[in-house]
Parts: sequence; C-alpha cells; structure tokens
Amino acid sequence: AIGTEGVGDGDRRTLVGSQGGGAGLHDHGSVYLLDGNRTVWSESTADSYFDVTMLENGTVAAGFMHGGYRECGPYDAPCARTGFRIIDPGPDPTVVSEFSFPVRTRGNSEVHDVEPLPEGGYVVTDMDYERIVVVRNGSIEWQWNASSVYDAPADPTREDWLHINDVDYLGDDRFLVSVRNANQLLVVERGEGSEGGEVVEVVNAVDDESDEDGVGIASKELLNSQHNPQWLDPGAVLVADSHNNRIVELHRNNETGEWEEAWTLSSAEGTAFRWPRDADRLENGNTLVTDSLNGRIVEVNESGAAVWSYKAQYVPYEADRLPEGEQPSGERYAAGDAVGPSSVPVLTSLLNAVRASYPLPYWIAELQLALAIVSLGMVFGGVGTVVWSRVRGRSR
Repeated sequence: AIGTEGVGDGDRRTLVGSQGGGAGLHDHGSVYLLDGNRTVWSESTADSYFDVTMLENGTVAAGFMHGGYRECGPYDAPCARTGFRIIDPGPDPTVVSEFSFPVRTRGNSEVHDVEPLPEGGYVVTDMDYERIVVVRNGSIEWQWNASSVYDAPADPTREDWLHINDVDYLGDDRFLVSVRNANQLLVVERGEGSEGGEVVEVVNAVDDESDEDGVGIASKELLNSQHNPQWLDPGAVLVADSHNNRIVELHRNNETGEWEEAWTLSSAEGTAFRWPRDADRLENGNTLVTDSLNGRIVEVNESGAAVWSYKAQYVPYEADRLPEGEQPSGERYAAGDAVGPSSVPVLTSLLNAVRASYPLPYWIAELQLALAIVSLGMVFGGVGTVVWSRVRGRSR
C-alpha cells in the first residue's frame, strides 16, 4: 500500500504545499508541516497552495491562488488573485503578508513558485503573463518575459500559452526556468536594467538548425510538461517529468552537448507514479518525490526503494525536507536503467487529464480505464442496437 505508516524513520520533517482537491483542484488548499507522518501545523485559507519554502526566520513563503477578492483591477468582482504569501507557523499559523494581483481566470494563471534571493526579495513565476519577476519591498524590480524567445499570442492572459511553473536561483544572476508547455528548461542570465535577460542554456532544445537558440515546442520524449527541476551541478538536472509519469535525472553529454537520460524512476512501493510534480535530491543522497495524483510523498534511494512515505488527504504540489529545503546543487546518480513500469500512450494522457480535473483512487490505472471505455462502448452499443431494432420494427 502507498503511504504506509511507519515506513523508515519517524523523525523526518517535511514541509508540504497542497494544491487541494475538488473540481479543478481549486478547493482545500493548504500548507502543512509533517514530523514523520504526524501533522505538526497546517494553514488552509487559500483555495490552492503550490511551492513552499521555509525562510531563515522560520516563516514560510508559499505560492497561492484564491478567489472572492473585491480588488480586481480590470476584471469584474469577485475575482481570483494569485501571488505569494508569508505564513508565520507560530502556535496558530497566520498569513502575515501577501503579494498578489488579479487574474482573468482561476485556472492556469497561478503563481506556482516563489523563491527567496540571497540579497533579499523574491523571484516569482507568473504564468498569467508568462514571465519571471524579482519582487522587492512589494514592487517588481526586474522581469524577464518569455515572449523574448517564444512566439507569443496577442494576449497571453486569455490562454494557457507556456505555463511557466518554476524558477530557481542558481547564483551569478542566473535562473533555472521551467517552461512546461514547451517541454523545456532554460537558464536565463539577468540583464542590466529592469527588464531583459539572455538564455544561456536550453535543456531539451528544439532539433532545428535554423533555430539558433534551440527554443520552441520541444519533443515530449525527454520531457513532457515537467515541474520543479533541481539543478544538481552544471552538467546534471533532476526533473519531475510529470506527463511521462516519472522522475528523470538528465546529464549533459560532454561530447555532443546534448542532454540525455541518466537515471529514471516511474514507480515506488509497487505503485506507478501519477503526475509527479516535484523531486528533490536530499543531502543524505535519497530523492524526495511528490507524487501528486496518488496523493503521496515518498522518499526513495538510488535503487528506487522507498525508505519513507506519506499518504495525503488532498493533492500535494510540492514538498521540502527540512531544514535543508531544495538546494541548487545535489549528488548526481550514476547512469543506469529505468526503474518501474512505463506509461501507455493515449491512455496515460487521458488518465492524467481526468485525474487533473478530479482526484481518482490511486489504484485506477490504464487497465481500469481501458476496461471502463470498453464497458461503456458495449453499453452504448447495446442501447443503440435496441433502439435501432425498435425503429425498424415500427417502420415495418
């Protein structure tokens, strides 16, 4: 069974951002701290929470989305706003500050990631305008817009164009950016002034010699709608390869410069991953995985064996092991064979789409979906035969 109580040691402290449940996963969002499998505290005043980071002073920065606001700018009230909150756990967890802005729609317009910067302030993803921004003292100090390298629609707020869902500060004014809908990771170097930057690295570049930057919609074989990459070192990155239902560690080939699979994991505890959205290489050498649609957080070793797991009530988005948090470096694994079952084209994508709209029991897999489709086909086929027979009977 997944999330088995008592697997491994009970002294693991894990901070979790939970997107929630219900239709569209827009209900029951929360941020909570686990000590082993015990909940120490929880804050749940937002429809959805996403990436979470514990700050040096013990407060928590969390990306969020929430509805019911009256201050809506160009949109009609009530509206949804997104941004990040600072939460003071304390004896009674409380939101002590908020940076947010109104969005046109609740879905695919959220701030999924916020990270503190060494010199103060925060770097934030904004998938409404498809950019990353540096926020300091409540104001945007700098921004990089994806339209500088991708072909933008007339109004990116009206469609889920790129879905930029993660940003990490790598040092030296460089940021690792996850562009989900392009199936790419970019390393962006901040430019001078309040806007602009240069893409200095592309993971999963477009195979097109005419595209000098290698950006565009890339192949889904290496990465497919990924989340929360972790830069292990200049030649290795760990990624939650979400729509491929696996965790993958990519290494740069020193001879060709191409990024290649070095280590993959597609199941743990005998259960295949379903839309994993976070993977962190821990200081102890293990990997912490947030297996969203199975509602589980699991720690595995390099061989893929689970050493700790937790079954969540709702859909978790991201988890950090404390006190280390997610680091911009980590131990790389040796290249090896894939671990766990592979996905089934078409059925896997369909199952992920259903699960992303409404949580299903973890045991429903491609086989159960195929049987359900066949059964429905037989039912509707039988009904059609009966109706047709009656119509023919009446016409005689």
